[in-house]
Amino acid sequence: MTTGGDSWPDDPPVRVARALLSVSDKTGIVAFAAGLARHGVEILSTGGTARALEEAGFAVVRVEDLTGFPEMLDGRVKTLHPAVHGGLLARRDDSGHRAAMAAHGVSPIDLVAIDLYPFERTVADGGDAPSCVENIDIGGPAMLRSAAKNHAFVAAVADPADYGAVVAALDASGGALGGALRRRLAQAAFARVAAYDAAVAAWFAERLDMPAPPRLTVAGSGGKPLRYGENPHQRAAFYSCESGERGVAGAGQVQGKALGYNNIADMDAALDLVLEFAEPAAAIVKHANPCGAACAPDPAAAWRAALACDPQSAFGGVAAFNRPLDEETARAVCALFMEAVVAPAADAAARRVFATRKNLRLLIAGGPASPAAAGRPMRSLRSVRGGLLAQEHDRRRIGPGDLRTVTRRAPTRRETADLVFAFRVCKHAKSNAVVFARGGATVGIGAGQPSRVDAARLGAFKAREAAAAAGESVSRAAGSVVASDAFFPFADGLAAAADAGATAAIQPGGSRRDDEAIALADARGLAMAFTGVRHFRH
Repeated sequence: MTTGGDSWPDDPPVRVARALLSVSDKTGIVAFAAGLARHGVEILSTGGTARALEEAGFAVVRVEDLTGFPEMLDGRVKTLHPAVHGGLLARRDDSGHRAAMAAHGVSPIDLVAIDLYPFERTVADGGDAPSCVENIDIGGPAMLRSAAKNHAFVAAVADPADYGAVVAALDASGGALGGALRRRLAQAAFARVAAYDAAVAAWFAERLDMPAPPRLTVAGSGGKPLRYGENPHQRAAFYSCESGERGVAGAGQVQGKALGYNNIADMDAALDLVLEFAEPAAAIVKHANPCGAACAPDPAAAWRAALACDPQSAFGGVAAFNRPLDEETARAVCALFMEAVVAPAADAAARRVFATRKNLRLLIAGGPASPAAAGRPMRSLRSVRGGLLAQEHDRRRIGPGDLRTVTRRAPTRRETADLVFAFRVCKHAKSNAVVFARGGATVGIGAGQPSRVDAARLGAFKAREAAAAAGESVSRAAGSVVASDAFFPFADGLAAAADAGATAAIQPGGSRRDDEAIALADARGLAMAFTGVRHFRH
């Protein structure tokens, strides 16, 4: 391995004689201490960790006895001392360092296990400002950084998941840790501290309402290598973020093949769509675009209505639901080849049905949380050459009260409900997007077109195709409403929707030619409402 053109030094194994353990989460720490003690390692510790280890029967040297200085300021100061950091940072092969240690009575520390104060969890649990500030760790990151910098001689254990590997390495070598393992642990420690600091900086930026902080800090955890990215020649990985948001990243996979990059992206898009609705809803997504969405009294009915929009495109797609799945829904979904399904829950009968499709990925995302709900804002990121684009997630949802009628005829009560539904779905289709809907279900979707009139024509075509596939002689766009994610720049797109059979339209408005679109709608007997809200999705 090379870095900056220089060979990485081949650090020899280091025998672990002294270890400092200080963790907030005590899970696994007693077993880890036992593995260290088995090799005669002297254990140093602080506060609650020391008490837990002493209660388990271990001989522990408390840090205040090591430093000769008591913990103070409610524990804010306890490890920030030369006896600790000198023991971590001293190079064992440097005669000057050894002489300084001897002169000041500093002994080496060969391993630290630190998990940091639970700042991220405190924020996610809604902690107030004083609680969050008190959970900003100072000594822990400092010790991890000291140990990781001096990885040639010290092991920095920042993740309890590494306890087992460390003990196994000690057992295999008779009490020593090799250079390769110490380097890997150092990388993990620096990454953990960086992610921790990123969370603190993001919390401050949020509380200060800084939409564009001078430095953007982003962190992900639990990186899982994927088979490949969008294409087989692209490497990819999947990370979770400590945002408090429920979604695909926090979902549990019940069955099926390993998730791929495209599966995850499509499931996220589908879940985002169904969470727009309070009513039971289903959505089918293929290549990041919805090919059907519907609200209905139950998930099975919602699935059937969503599938009817474009059954051909739905083949091999992913489905999302905002309600738990039952056996009827599972049987309906399994009648079609699908790559993945994500829902808040699935009962035992549903799981038995899904199990008959062993390759189908089933993810349980937990309780639904609307993207428009109050709480921590989700940030959308996109890389560009040499930089990042960052924006707030599009949480804006329009309701009936947001519609401003601009035509002589106002939409009927039924049309209004469908207009709101269609506009919410349109928000999740790639621009330019036009959605036809009727009865709380999409009947034709035109998405990802460079021309808005082409999007309208594509949606109308899909509505005709769906009708033909069902043996119907009349396009499903007949009697529908139409939604556009941005204004119609010309009246031709609205004319195409009217030709397809739409009776009402919803759009943001704001074009210099709005009067032309309004005049066309009046001439064709359409009701049209403006929202003043655009939903571009690129």
